[in-house]
Amino acid sequence: MFSQLSKRPWLIAIAISLLLVLWLISGSSFKAQETATADAPTEKQGLTKVEVQWLEASPMQRQHVVQGQIEAWRRVELRSQISGTVTRLDQDKGNPVKQGQLLLSLSTDNRPAQVAKGEADVRQRAADASAAERLRERNLVSTNELIRLQSELAKARAELDLARIQLSNTQISAPFAGVYDERMVELGDFVQPGQSLLTLVDISQLKVSAQIAQQEVTQLKLGQPVKVELLDGRELQGELHFIAAAADPGSRSFRIEVKVDNPQALRLAGASATLHVQTGEALAHRLSPALLSLDKAGRHGVKWVNEQQQVQFTPVQLISVDNQGAWVSGLPNKVALITLGQGFVEPGQQVISQLAKGGS
Repeated sequence: MFSQLSKRPWLIAIAISLLLVLWLISGSSFKAQETATADAPTEKQGLTKVEVQWLEASPMQRQHVVQGQIEAWRRVELRSQISGTVTRLDQDKGNPVKQGQLLLSLSTDNRPAQVAKGEADVRQRAADASAAERLRERNLVSTNELIRLQSELAKARAELDLARIQLSNTQISAPFAGVYDERMVELGDFVQPGQSLLTLVDISQLKVSAQIAQQEVTQLKLGQPVKVELLDGRELQGELHFIAAAADPGSRSFRIEVKVDNPQALRLAGASATLHVQTGEALAHRLSPALLSLDKAGRHGVKWVNEQQQVQFTPVQLISVDNQGAWVSGLPNKVALITLGQGFVEPGQQVISQLAKGGS
């Protein structure tokens, strides 16, 4: 074959030309393959895949949730004003009582006699002063004498009033309708002025007190509705009736009180409760608390993907949390929230996002 090619040199030239063309074609194919590799989809360049769900802000009732303490609407500790012996227990503790009802009696001792003596003194002094006034009209008594007798009458009346008060203090009565809640003395005990005798509470209404942060107190208004959640899950409705004018020096928080009607006289005073204080409508996103994360500064926030397929971290304010999810504010109105893979990406990182199943 080579002898034939040597005899025909033009065949050798054609063969060499064909080899050159094939070599050029193979080089172009190699470069095209390199270009195609460079232009391959980003998925092949090692970018992380994440799943996202589109969330849009919706209006919700903004509320503050604080822990509170339930108290009786009124509570008074009745103390003795005099010294004496407990002679009668007119009511049993635990009983409901009416305003003015007798609860406990102390010994009267010589107080009735003091009242009788005072009444006699007043009658005598009044007669003396009246006679002196008639004599004075005829200039038979001096002005100074008349003034002295009138002063003695006033003194006798004051002493009678004091004796009557001392006698009335032997009867301990209810200053308002309520429940005879506690008794500190027994029959036959000798008591001194200022000694505690019994406690009376009014639970026809309840007040729930709590402390609220100084940055939130400006959003509160007297009379606004408040939901009171008990430890057993029951809910009561109340209204805000007191906001402290000054903050507590230690906590820098303000005391608030919520008034709750208690027509059934439920025994709740002293228990704990959770207050849900409505503060108006706001735009917020509802999401699973599991999607919340912390940044390096310790702020709560969520991760989402922007139009450039980059991860963003936005701090959010937690408005409320319940069994169904959390309401947060601070995000853009419409956001592609990362629902799967947020733990493997960092803010600013380029990712591949795909819509989660059931996402919109």
